[in-house]
Amino acid sequence: MGKLKSYQEQLQDIVEKGINAAEEQQKKLAAKPFDYAEKLETEVREYSVKGLRKRYTGYSENLFGQLRTLNSRFGNFAAELVAKLEKEAAEGADAVSDAAQDAKKSVTAKKPAARKTTARKASAAKTETASA
Repeated sequence: MGKLKSYQEQLQDIVEKGINAAEEQQKKLAAKPFDYAEKLETEVREYSVKGLRKRYTGYSENLFGQLRTLNSRFGNFAAELVAKLEKEAAEGADAVSDAAQDAKKSVTAKKPAARKTTARKASAAKTETASA
């Protein structure tokens, strides 16, 4: 019977140690949010609401100013790119136009002299209608 009592006491000690360890860990975990809240509370007391608003407004203005500057730079870059593309397109169109003019001149230069057969055919048609 003494052994059973010893086992019971050992088991209770093991459970008690487990409970104590769990309680200690729970206290540490539960203390963290409160520690942060206390720290935040003391830091917030250092600043007035007006001061915080002023700092926020300053940061906000700075951020949006930087975004506007970035947008302006992007716009300038895009404008330069568009101008370059338009210039290349115009040069390409001029080259195509020049090539078309050269081709047209070459075709007209190679045409044989026009014959006056159309005038003869027209007068022959008039005489045929007059005789009929």
